[in-house]
Amino acid sequence: MKRFYKDVSVSQDSDAFAIALDGRPMKTPQRNALAVPYAGLAEAIAAEWAAQGEDILPVTMPLTALAQGALDQVENERDRIVSRIAAFADSDMLYYRADPNQQALIDHQAEHWDPLLDWARQNYDVSFNLIYGIRYEAQPAATIENLGAVVDGQDDFVVAAMLSLVGLTGSLIATLALVEQTRDAETLWPLVNLEELWQEQQWGRDDQAVATRNLKQAEFEAATRFLNLSRS
Repeated sequence: MKRFYKDVSVSQDSDAFAIALDGRPMKTPQRNALAVPYAGLAEAIAAEWAAQGEDILPVTMPLTALAQGALDQVENERDRIVSRIAAFADSDMLYYRADPNQQALIDHQAEHWDPLLDWARQNYDVSFNLIYGIRYEAQPAATIENLGAVVDGQDDFVVAAMLSLVGLTGSLIATLALVEQTRDAETLWPLVNLEELWQEQQWGRDDQAVATRNLKQAEFEAATRFLNLSRS
């Protein structure tokens, strides 16, 4: 789509900050007002639109897409989306350790992943079953219930960010560490890619895998930024 506007602005209306193009309020795909409750987020979204050249490239506007998701999807389908995020309480990648014959990798996982699980145990009063090798084992019912309640307690914009983050990381615990601001994106990204990075160290670099990981990292950083802007 060709750029059809000159100016981008933000205005406050009650408790929301609305983005406008040439003075006309923007709408989401489902025709909701593109208005967010955080001034910093509104300014960042406006900056994405202001930075567009002759052509509008949606892929360069991740904050806009996440805000639209919060306003269109989370607001209307909150229970389904919360349940989708909370399902990771039973399948978090941090639970799954290498096969018992790979002790060096098991030790590496324990060194880097166990501190996150220890933090979650203390913070949310939960326990975990660690799983060695390729098999499924259910997590304690109290763990699933407690972590699900934590997800449900977040506002729509945080939920929108969490939906993206759990999909990119495979870890609800890592996502909650970002929500609670106990870890930053720079620290967590290598942790949620630990096995892939380990394999690279053992067998060498796969350029296609690295390119895919870099694309996912850009999405991860955008979702983290959206999360951080959805606080003030």
